[in-house]
Amino acid sequence: MQTLLVKFKELCFQRVSSSPLVVFRILFGALLFYSTVRTIFKGWVHELYVLPSYHFTFIKGLPLPSETTIYAIFGLLALSSLFIIFGLFYRASTTIFFLLFTYVELIDKTYYLNHYYLVSTLVFWMILVPAHRSYSLDSLIFPKIKTTVCANWCILIFKVQLSMVYFFAGLAKVNADWLLQAQPLAIWLPGRYTLPIIGKWLYLKEVAFLFSWLGCLYDLFIWVFLWFKRTRPLAYFFVLVFHILTGILFPRIGMFPYIMMVSTVIFFSANWHQKLLHYLPFTSPKKNDRSSNTRAPLIPYLLLAYFIVQLYLPLRHLHYPGNLFWNENGYRFSWRVMLMEKNGYTNFILKDPKQNRQRQINLDQYLTAFQQQQLRSQPDMILQFAQHMGKLHEKELGYAPEIYVDSRISLNGRRSQVFIDKSVDLYDKGGFNSKNWLIPLAN
Repeated sequence: MQTLLVKFKELCFQRVSSSPLVVFRILFGALLFYSTVRTIFKGWVHELYVLPSYHFTFIKGLPLPSETTIYAIFGLLALSSLFIIFGLFYRASTTIFFLLFTYVELIDKTYYLNHYYLVSTLVFWMILVPAHRSYSLDSLIFPKIKTTVCANWCILIFKVQLSMVYFFAGLAKVNADWLLQAQPLAIWLPGRYTLPIIGKWLYLKEVAFLFSWLGCLYDLFIWVFLWFKRTRPLAYFFVLVFHILTGILFPRIGMFPYIMMVSTVIFFSANWHQKLLHYLPFTSPKKNDRSSNTRAPLIPYLLLAYFIVQLYLPLRHLHYPGNLFWNENGYRFSWRVMLMEKNGYTNFILKDPKQNRQRQINLDQYLTAFQQQQLRSQPDMILQFAQHMGKLHEKELGYAPEIYVDSRISLNGRRSQVFIDKSVDLYDKGGFNSKNWLIPLAN
């Protein structure tokens, strides 16, 4: 064991060219800038963060920003991503982007997507690596920091993280719905019949099965071929084809295809990146073998601890009984992409126990259409909103009301069934994971 740890440390601190980090900084920073500006100019900041009167926060008691503050946050995100591209005040810029982006991500679980979580993890590691010590404004302003090398772990961490994303996304597809029923692709693909050339074939169940199996195999193995020089060019070609196709077929997944296409460039060799950097209008730095200060003794242990956490999170659902796609215990932060389609209805009933009167809550008064759509089938959001409604009306009544939920949901084409036990007062329930109010999936 000690020998393995010694070898791991040697691998981590081996000196390598920092050119892959530089290219990653520029390309990924450009993607962050484009995504942020796109969100502002499409009006999504107002729609998602200003318009809603209630947010399903990930952290209880998380302070919510005012309209002025949220626009200032997105302005700082755009500015810091621009600084990341040019390597200007790099440490501060990446830290600011990470903190603000993660904060925005935690405001409302309605908008959770895997690639938001991925951006947070990648930017976190960008803070710690010396991606600004060449081909950057920092290296021009502070010439003493110039160097063309870095510790190997600075590049390996991104490769391993991306490999985990692919592998666990593939592992999550090894289930009966995806492989044996081609669900939910069999539901989604026919809706894309208007696409030119391929649209007329998308209604076929055979096409849904083909896409399901190829998608599973792709995620399980593409990362392996990206690691090896001989297979890397062809593997990256399939990365482009796969993610361009998924971006066309499923535009709801947003920037995820583009993030993967840009990020996986880091798998290419240092020589490949150096050739790419020659096209930049920056003066090529003189060769410098002086390594940056990245040999901190705690680094290998930090990496190992991080890997353990990243291995645990996608597997934590094994702690909980029942169908993961139904109860969603351990679903988020586990690289599960496009695995379920839930349809049905969820109504909230407010009962006044003293006057023995009840009425259905008008969700339009409290939630946007998109929030209502996501709330319908996510148990933790249902409980969270029931608690919010209970507290809100308790202030009006002067005593605790009762909140009941009438809900039927269909999962991946199954017949709909009762989702929530409508005899249970959810305002009286505090724990999410016990879920004695969630009716188990029948089949």
